[in-house]
Amino acid sequence: MTERILVTGADGFIGSHLVEYLLEQGRTVRAFVYYNSFDSWGWLDALPAQTRDELDVVVGDIRDAGSVRTAMQGCSQVMHLAALIGIPYSYIAPESYVDVNVKGTLNVVQAARDLGVAKIVHTSTSETYGTAQFVPITEQHPLVGQSPYAASKIGADHMALAFYRSFGTPVAVVRPFNTYGPRQSTRAIIPTVITQIADGRRRLALGALSPTRDFNFVADTVRGMAAVLESPSSIGEVINIGSGFEIGIGELVSLIADVMGAKVDIESTAERTRPEASEVQRLVADNSKAQTLLGWRPDYSGHDGLSRGLAQTVAWFCNAANKVRYHVSRYSV
Repeated sequence: MTERILVTGADGFIGSHLVEYLLEQGRTVRAFVYYNSFDSWGWLDALPAQTRDELDVVVGDIRDAGSVRTAMQGCSQVMHLAALIGIPYSYIAPESYVDVNVKGTLNVVQAARDLGVAKIVHTSTSETYGTAQFVPITEQHPLVGQSPYAASKIGADHMALAFYRSFGTPVAVVRPFNTYGPRQSTRAIIPTVITQIADGRRRLALGALSPTRDFNFVADTVRGMAAVLESPSSIGEVINIGSGFEIGIGELVSLIADVMGAKVDIESTAERTRPEASEVQRLVADNSKAQTLLGWRPDYSGHDGLSRGLAQTVAWFCNAANKVRYHVSRYSV
């Protein structure tokens, strides 16, 4: 296959794994990474040199329409992941989430329309559903913005689908539930717990323990995203990628501690707790549409699958070369 795929947000956690997966499948990939004065390609810098050599890397800013258009030229497909994703920081700087997530998505779909791109896969998030009004959550569940981040992603999703409905732009929306795995930021619960335990701490500083989530190992997420790209039936559709397994945060912490052979206590701190009306209390995916439309099923499903994924994640974070990348003493918003 010779078509070039543009991956925006390729320097991030999921984006870097997606780039690796696509290259393993023999695809030609152009990675769009965020310009910075450190000359950093984010997590792409951590890939093996041979893998990086296969990449065509373009540096730019998703908020700049010109750099997006330049990056997209010569690409037949687009995987759009570039976004601001930290929920706590969206309370601090909500305008930046509109600029990056909504305007950035507009730049992508506008350039794709003008350049005649054959397929755009826009990445959403399960946070757009808010607290589950019914379970499991299907793609027909109402969208509720319980944080500025979630509201910006709802806007981005609607912008992408509006281009499909208005102009026939070939857009599909993939909606992953909580993804975890190697390279994830400690702003997320699983790396937060792992890094604190690996640092020798046995009293963990965390947020709310009662919410439930549907956690998906990153390998399952990127397979699902690639399946959306490959399926002609996905155009104009929103598709959940989730394990369908629900676990409470408190139980999750105990599971991680068991995997790491540690006994821990938990201290819920105010700075790590969302405003009450902003906390999403329950998320669990209905993944039947992905199974039917894409033929995708999670490899890391149920309690056993989560345990296997956590074991791999723990092993990566406890590797000395990876451990030094994280600052356990800081709270990452």
